[in-house]
Amino acid sequence: MSPVLAGVLQLVALVVALGLSYRPLGDHMAKVYSSEKHLRPEKWIYKAIGANPNVEMRWPAYLRGVLAFSVVGVLFLYLLQRLQGSLPGSLGFVSIDPDQAFNTAASFVANTNWQSYYGEQAMGHVVQTGGLAVQNFVSAAVGIAVAVALVRGFARSRTGELGNFWADLVRGVVRILLPISVIGALVLVACGAIQNFSGIHEVGRFTGGSQQWNGGAVASQEVIKELGTNGGGYFNANSAHPFENPNGLSNLFEIYLILVIPFALTRTFGRMVGSLRQGYAILATMATIWLVFTGLMLWTEFAGRGPAFEIAGGAMEGKETRFGIAASAIFSVATTLTSTGAVNSFHSSNTGFGGGINLLGMQLGEIAPGGVGSGLYGMLIMAVIAVFLAGLMVGRTPEYLGKKIGTREIKFAACYILVTPALVLGFTAASFVLDTPANSMTNSGAHGFSEILYAYTSGANNNGSAFAGLNADTQWFNSTIGIAMLLGRFLPMVFVLALAGSLAEQKPVPETAGTLRTEKPLFTGLLVGTIMIITGLTYFPALALGPLAEGLAA
Repeated sequence: MSPVLAGVLQLVALVVALGLSYRPLGDHMAKVYSSEKHLRPEKWIYKAIGANPNVEMRWPAYLRGVLAFSVVGVLFLYLLQRLQGSLPGSLGFVSIDPDQAFNTAASFVANTNWQSYYGEQAMGHVVQTGGLAVQNFVSAAVGIAVAVALVRGFARSRTGELGNFWADLVRGVVRILLPISVIGALVLVACGAIQNFSGIHEVGRFTGGSQQWNGGAVASQEVIKELGTNGGGYFNANSAHPFENPNGLSNLFEIYLILVIPFALTRTFGRMVGSLRQGYAILATMATIWLVFTGLMLWTEFAGRGPAFEIAGGAMEGKETRFGIAASAIFSVATTLTSTGAVNSFHSSNTGFGGGINLLGMQLGEIAPGGVGSGLYGMLIMAVIAVFLAGLMVGRTPEYLGKKIGTREIKFAACYILVTPALVLGFTAASFVLDTPANSMTNSGAHGFSEILYAYTSGANNNGSAFAGLNADTQWFNSTIGIAMLLGRFLPMVFVLALAGSLAEQKPVPETAGTLRTEKPLFTGLLVGTIMIITGLTYFPALALGPLAEGLAA
C-alpha cells in the first residue's frame, strides 16, 4: 500500500470515528450543562470548596470565579515545583528554578502545556500526577465552562445570568473528562503505553552503552493531555515517544481524542440554542478548514523536492518511522488547529510551507475545531464579526441567533481578536531587538525568525508546541512566554464573558425576511472567508518573513 493511500485511509477512519461520536457526545454535554441535578460526588466537592452550585452568576461574578480559581492554580503548581526536592516520589530531582517554575505553572493553568524542560529529567511523580495532570483536567474544564456561558448568553434573554462557574467546572471534570479518560487510558495501556510509578533504571542502547529511563503514570496523563487539548508530554519526545504513543493504532486514537470534544461541542451549542442547524453551520466551518489544512499538509510533506525527498518518499526528516509522513502530517494539523501542542514529529523539520501551515493554524485562533471550549467560543466570536460585516454590506442592523450585534457587542468581539496578535507580534519584535533571545536561536535567516514567531504564537494561542530549534529555557523566554500564555488565555475570556452578559440581557429579535440565515451554506462560506481575511491581514507580513520565504527558497 502506498504511503499516500495509507494516509487517506487513516483520514477516512478518523472522520468516521468522529462522526459516530458527534451526536451522542454532543447531546450528553448539552444535558450535563442543562441539568439541575447534582451527583453525590459533585455535592462533596461543592461542600469541600464552599461553593453553592445553585446560585446563578452574572458575567462579572462568573469571571471572578474563573480568575480566582486560576490564580490559586498557578500559585499551587508553582509552589509544588519549588518544593519538589523535598517531596516523596521526586526520583531524586531537585526543585525547579523560579523562572521555569513560573513558566510551567502559567503554561499548565492556561491550558497551554508549553515545556521548556525535559519531562523525564526534571519532574518527579508527585509533580507530574498531583500537579500537571490535575491542571490538564481543570484547565480544560474551565475552557468548556466559558464556552457554555457564551452559549447561554445567546440562548437566554432579559437576564444577565450565565449559570454557575463552580457547577460548570465540576460537571465538566466529573461527568465528561474523567469518564472518557478512564476508558481512554485503558485503551492506551492495551496499545502498549506504560502506566506505573517505577523509579529510574538503566536500559541498553542500540549503539551500545546504557541510558537512564524512569516510568510514570503515562497512559492516564497521555489521554487527558490529548482529550483536554493540553499537550504537555511526560517525556521530552512527547507523542513521538514509544512509552506515550507506541504504534499506529495508538497514534490514530490520540488524534481522535484531540478532536472529539471540540467538534462535538458544536452539537452541544445547537442543542442549547434550540437549533441543531446552527450547530451544523459552525461544524461545517470548522471541518472545512481542518480538511483543507490537512490536505495541504499532506501535499507539501509528500511533494518535497530533491534526491533525499525522493528516496524517502517525502519529507521524512524529524518524523518517526513508526508513523511515517501521513500520520505525522494529520497529527500536526490536528494539534495546531486545536490548542493541544502535542507532537509526534519534529515541526521544525517540516518543509517551509509545512511549518507555515502549522503556524497559520495557530494564528487562526485555533478554532477549527480549536481547544476544548476555546475553539467554540473563538468561532462564535468570528461568527459575530461575520454577521456584522454582512450587516454593513446590506445596510441592516446585524443579528445573530435572535440577538442584535450593536456597538457594545462588536467592541467586545474586536478586543477579543486583537489580544493575541498584539502579544505574538509584540513579543516577537522585542525578542529581535534584544541580544539574549537572538543567542538562543540555533538557525539563522527565515527559519530562525520562524522559531521565535512560532514560540510566541504557540504561547499566546495556548498551544504549547514548538519548532524546538530554540533554546527557550532562559529567563527572557520563560518570563515573556509565561506572560503571553496567561494574557492570551484570560484576557480573551474577559471579553467573551462580557459579550455573553450583554447578549443575555437583550430581548430576542423576531426573524424577518431580511434576517441573515446563519444556518445556510452561504453563511459558512462567509465565516470561512472572514476568518482567513482577518488572519491574513494580521499575520501575512510576519509569515512572509518566515515560512513563506523559506518555502519559496527551497
